[in-house]
Amino acid sequence: MVFEYDILVIGAGHAGCEAAAAAANMGKRTCLITIDMNKIAQMSCNPAIGGIAKGQIVREIDALGGYTGIITDKASIQFRMLNRSKGPAMWSPRAQCDRMKFSQYWREVLENTENLNMWQDIVTELVVENGKAVAVKTQMNATFKAGCIIVTAGTFLNGLMHIGKVKIEGGRVAEPAAKGLTESITKHGITAGRMKTGTPVRLDKRSINMQLVDIQEGDNDFHRFSYTNTERELRQLPCWGCYTNPDVHEILRNSLDDSPLYNGQIQSIGPRYCPSIETKIVTFAERDRHLLFLEPEGETTQEVYVNGFSSSLPMEAQLTALRKIPALENAAAYRPGYAIEYDYFDPTQLKHTLESKVIENLFFAGQVNGTTGYEEAAGQGIVAGINAALKIDGKESFVLRRDEAYIGVLIDDLVTKGVDEPYRMFTSRAEYRILLRSDNADMRLTEKSHSIGLATEERYKRLCEKREKIEKLTEWINNFSVKADLINKGLEELGTTPLVRGCKLSSIIERPQITIENISKYINALKKELEKLGDDKDEIVEATEIEIKYRGYIQRERELAERMVRLENIRIKGRFDYNNIESLSTEARQKLTAINPESLAQASRIPGVSPSDINVLLVLARK
Repeated sequence: MVFEYDILVIGAGHAGCEAAAAAANMGKRTCLITIDMNKIAQMSCNPAIGGIAKGQIVREIDALGGYTGIITDKASIQFRMLNRSKGPAMWSPRAQCDRMKFSQYWREVLENTENLNMWQDIVTELVVENGKAVAVKTQMNATFKAGCIIVTAGTFLNGLMHIGKVKIEGGRVAEPAAKGLTESITKHGITAGRMKTGTPVRLDKRSINMQLVDIQEGDNDFHRFSYTNTERELRQLPCWGCYTNPDVHEILRNSLDDSPLYNGQIQSIGPRYCPSIETKIVTFAERDRHLLFLEPEGETTQEVYVNGFSSSLPMEAQLTALRKIPALENAAAYRPGYAIEYDYFDPTQLKHTLESKVIENLFFAGQVNGTTGYEEAAGQGIVAGINAALKIDGKESFVLRRDEAYIGVLIDDLVTKGVDEPYRMFTSRAEYRILLRSDNADMRLTEKSHSIGLATEERYKRLCEKREKIEKLTEWINNFSVKADLINKGLEELGTTPLVRGCKLSSIIERPQITIENISKYINALKKELEKLGDDKDEIVEATEIEIKYRGYIQRERELAERMVRLENIRIKGRFDYNNIESLSTEARQKLTAINPESLAQASRIPGVSPSDINVLLVLARK
């Protein structure tokens, strides 16, 4: 049987869900094909969303009109704003979620999205005609034709799980691997490789001695992932902490010969920043303990995720080692941890739109591009969905620059630098992180998304109202004069130096001890201004305060970003035969030929291309 759509999305993980929703909401007839409709947006590993830099990505997805933030808020059982002791560029939201409800809420969204159908099946073949992707074939012998095809297959492409010497084919525990699709793609010249990731044992909370663990409560304030102020519907729960010890490490060390990571069974590279417990005890042999977090998998379930104990050791070794921790002496497991190897495709063969340079109308998003994490996948998914929809309409593509979004940093890193290990986002990867804060993602992106038809009118109106309130409050604070004799007592109580003479209120708010909220107790006029802000007062006040306190840094970073944008505007793709430019280094000629950068700025970010090489290209471009 043959089906026809504008856009096909293969795989209903976090990338696939955002891609399908974006394409459908932009008016394109879309079909999302998945192996199991009961596992949509499954949290295969940690049941949490966000974290350092990852939380900023989720806020950006929300600002663009995606759903990950809304669903996270609904499914949240613990919310925390990480790095609050640092500056706002480092603040990162994170939420522990109810795993089953998260998947349930995503399915409800998708099944009620206009223009979007779903099909349960395994895609086995990509059909390419005249260099263009035109259809896919499935295990059930169905053919799906489409104008654009987005591959978001996660860890399922030739997936192979490892538990000690036991090897099981599958894309996730108890789910089959996807066979044939990789080969049908690579035969057209797209390069594939293998990567590895892993997940820890799951325990029964009833078997844990909760008297011997440290409790970690969440935050309970106005912060959310979604700018729509989605309410948290579920009961908020704590997480718990405990430590490994030398006895645990001894058991693990004695089992390394049976570890697929150390006996040659696994050849592929795993995530550097989420190492297995066996990697930790080898790499950090001098440490006699490692922190583990015990995180609930849901509001009502007894299942507990042991964060920090990812492992592919034999199940006996995993459980025996864990039971040497006093709190886990009687630990009962639901299932052991395991490693999984899977296929990915070289992301340097992609455009910034995430469309393949080799096969037209074929897009890739998520772990198939060599990334790790739900958030990185979802960010790629929404961009791929947007660009597939725009391509169907023959419209200009949607690309986010590095100074506009963490998603822009992520995609530029992938397509420019490639990957030799699973890519994870950090704030340190962004040159302009003061501009890319979690509080201002809507200010950066919602208007852009609204202009291409994704962010709704309601979202855009909300943005405009928020922007107006921030501008009015900022202007009022900048212009309001404070008299020394009326404010000095309050300044002393707040632990800061009294004034010698009057000044503008903004000068006082720039002080680290002062916030708009705490100084308002001593300034009635300010208190009245804050009362006018309504329900979103806290959000408005925080955004205003950040802009005032850090405006010098923000302005300087904007100026640096503007300089780089000038290089972005110097387009060089197709202008040079790099192999014939003798003044370039040999490595630069090879790398520039392989990547074929769009702009001089992208060329400057390619590893192996030196500043002197860029100067050569700049001179040639001017000629």
